[in-house]
This record gives sequence, structure tokens and C-alpha cells, in this order.
Amino acid sequence: MQNLIQRTVILSLFFCAFLLGNTANSKSLNPPKTAADTLNPIESLVSFADKHLHIRYRSGGTSKKGFDCSGFVRYCFSKWDILLPHSSAAQSEKGEEVNLSNARKGDLIFFKGHSSKDSRVGHVGIITEIAPGYVRFIHSAWNGGVRYDLLSADYYQKRFVAIRRMIN
Repeated sequence: MQNLIQRTVILSLFFCAFLLGNTANSKSLNPPKTAADTLNPIESLVSFADKHLHIRYRSGGTSKKGFDCSGFVRYCFSKWDILLPHSSAAQSEKGEEVNLSNARKGDLIFFKGHSSKDSRVGHVGIITEIAPGYVRFIHSAWNGGVRYDLLSADYYQKRFVAIRRMIN
């Protein structure tokens, strides 16, 4: 009788351990959702770009050690498996062109280079906020690294070229 009780206790303990082990494993396979999990891809992209504010400008830079404008955009989009060339002019030929009135967060915004008289694209940023008459974008600028600017600023208004959408 004592052997039967011992076996029952051992089997009960084994069964409880088995159930607890499976419950622990199922929790690790399905962790609770976090706020970042609930963001759509565009919100996630903008949030990711924002985490790189104040990283210094570096000509030809493509990493957290320093970015140039197209290197920063390329780095951000690569996290969503969107591979872009490392040139703002080449990036301006990708995706779908969008009118300013139809622009939205996550779209790329392109500008002429240092001279507003030049016709070539020489700078790129990612739109982070948009409202009628208001466009805010994040980019890596030679005078400040990764930062926010507004399209309404005279410097950017004179150099604005186009908006292109990479994520539909």
C-alpha cells in the first residue's frame, strides 16, 4: 500500500512538473505584446529613425558612427528589408512619386544640393509629421547630424524637389 501511495505521489509530482514546464514554454513562445508591436510599419520606421537623433554627420556614413543623408535613410529602411542605393539622387528614382498634397509619414522628401539653382537631387530625408501647410522631416545634415527640420524653412523650401513613397 505504501508503494502505491509513493508511486501516486511521484506520478502526480511528475505530471504537475510537466504541466508547469509546458505553461512556461508557451508563455515564452507567445510573449505579451508591447507598445512597439502594435505600431504599423510606417510608425515603426519613424520611431526607429527618431532613436538616432543627434548622431553626427559623416560624409559617406552608413552606421551609428555617423551618417550622411542617404546613408541614414538607407540604414532606416534596411530594417524593414527595403534596400535603397547609397545616393540621394539614386534613391529619388525609387518608389512611387507622390504630390506634396498627398504626402504622408514615412515618405522620402528630396532636395537640391547646396545650390538652389542646381537641378540635381542632393539631399534626402524621411517625413515624420504632416498637416496642411506643415511638413516635418528627419535627416542627417552636415551641420548638426541627424535632426528634424521643416519644409517651410526658407532653405528647404527653395530646394524642394519631390516626394517618393517606398512603403504603401
